[in-house]
Amino acid sequence: MTETVPGVLSVSGESQQRLPLIFDSPHSGTQYPPEFNHAADPALLRQAEDTHVADLWAGAMAHGAVLLEAHFPRSFVDANRAPDDIDPDAITGSYPAPLNPSVKSRLGIGLCWTRVPPAGGAMYDRPLTAEEVADRVARYHRPYQARLRGLLDDAHARWGAVWHINCHSMKQFASAMSTQDRGTERPDFVLGDRDGTACEAGLTEAVRLFLVARGYTVAVNDPYKGMELIRANGAPAQGRHSMQIEVNRKLYMNEITREPNAGYPTLKACFTALAAHLADHVETRLKRTAAE
Repeated sequence: MTETVPGVLSVSGESQQRLPLIFDSPHSGTQYPPEFNHAADPALLRQAEDTHVADLWAGAMAHGAVLLEAHFPRSFVDANRAPDDIDPDAITGSYPAPLNPSVKSRLGIGLCWTRVPPAGGAMYDRPLTAEEVADRVARYHRPYQARLRGLLDDAHARWGAVWHINCHSMKQFASAMSTQDRGTERPDFVLGDRDGTACEAGLTEAVRLFLVARGYTVAVNDPYKGMELIRANGAPAQGRHSMQIEVNRKLYMNEITREPNAGYPTLKACFTALAAHLADHVETRLKRTAAE
């Protein structure tokens, strides 16, 4: 059974959950709200999406995990950003809370994107209003973050620990909107655990070894260490383990048309097998804790 909040999110696998293993895909949304009112070329704007990522991980539910996915696009409001991560110079009016822009906001990819991929042209032909931003946070951003936290809290209460996999995709080459030099080629995968502070080291290593054994190139915390959902939910000393997995889009789709390529079935099968591997890892950890 799938729980759906129209236009906002869906949760799948909760009624069959048998492990404290939660996957979330905050950037795979493709339902563009009518109030977006951007001035961007829709084809270019879609390059911001982690298109198909939730579907690629759908096999995780067969192994007792839960999958949360956003339906709204990250360029409208980014569920993987803090609610204060916006440049005050990018909006008009008085925002109802203090703002704390990060490097992502300065690149135009903070809480509400102000730049269009890949070249970084203007998203709007007008400044965003503080009221618009606050409304997006209230109706989309906050419900997503709260639902994720609720899933994690429920699992932690039931099993005494929880493992969270934050699922993303990345462009094959760094764009003008990246913290890397434009044109830098990315590996097949980047795993992020905020330099080992967001999860037990064994989780990151288990995923890295699994992928390397299948011939993939894997980097850890370079260039992606994990953003807000990892920062807010990863606390390994409390039995809360969060890590981010970025997959190179070249492995599964055409970055321009967004259509799956010939590698899609192979990658989806790999993710289902990785979910099974993670389920084994979680079960092992739970048994070890119970025996101590």
